[in-house]
Amino acid sequence: MSKILIVAEHDGARLNPSTSKCISCASQIGGSTIDVLVLAADGSAVASQAAEIAGVGKVLVAENAANVEPLAAVLAPQVAKLAAGYTHVFGPSTTFGKDLMPRVAALLGVGQVSDIMAVEGSHSFKRPIYAGNAVLTVEVPADAVVVATVRVASFAAAAQGGNAAIEKVDPGVSLPAHTRFVSRSSAATGRPDLQSAARVVAGGRALGSADGFKIIYALADKMGAAVGASRAAVDAGYVANDLQVGQTGKIIAPELYLAIGISGAIQHMTGIKDARTIVAINKDGEAPIFEAADIGLVGDLFAIVPELEKQLGS
Repeated sequence: MSKILIVAEHDGARLNPSTSKCISCASQIGGSTIDVLVLAADGSAVASQAAEIAGVGKVLVAENAANVEPLAAVLAPQVAKLAAGYTHVFGPSTTFGKDLMPRVAALLGVGQVSDIMAVEGSHSFKRPIYAGNAVLTVEVPADAVVVATVRVASFAAAAQGGNAAIEKVDPGVSLPAHTRFVSRSSAATGRPDLQSAARVVAGGRALGSADGFKIIYALADKMGAAVGASRAAVDAGYVANDLQVGQTGKIIAPELYLAIGISGAIQHMTGIKDARTIVAINKDGEAPIFEAADIGLVGDLFAIVPELEKQLGS
């Protein structure tokens, strides 16, 4: 029987949807038990949310003032210690998971499986390579602990309705002091998180400038959507790189992805291939984005987008 530990991603108050998707992935390993580990300064609220996810057997809460910020150097020794007795340790393939899980794998003396997109067996998984143009099957030795990140865009969130027990634990490890939190700087936009949003409006280089990108923000706000961008738009300085979608940006799977002025380079398409519905607006009717789009509109985005916003009403 597999015993799986999921490392929860959260902001101190709310559980990130990526955790639920990791649980969905783990549930595909037959005969497994799934526990969730919450590392926080005060983990009561997050633990309660995790306990309500169907399929969770137990929620472990490791509280320490040092856990107030998710520093991988501080969290990894705790995860590695608490992983004793588990056959699998999963984290999301988000910025949080990509930072933390390699350290956990190194402390446990195993290699990491990155970006699980499908489960073939308890120690066999599929993951994308070559910008998603090929899929590789990875086999982990049966006697090794499986440390992995889960490609959350490939899994639906687990259902609610659970009632797992919550247990406080103490890893009992000395924490490193060579890494410390200094500050965080981020813009408070009020928009949904790009990686978990149900709707995303994204712009490309065709917007022409940072000022031109304002129509993307306006449409996204009218739709209650997150904002994304192609690498070309980021490299041109129109938006910050935390909005980049694609192979070298964020991999997302929204219900609706609205690509405006984005040509559809393979690196970008890698980041949105799991989107449920793709709508493309581009003046070039031969743009590659139209090959993947469910709905395509050829025309001047500066005329079409304001009209769309108008049609949405107030």
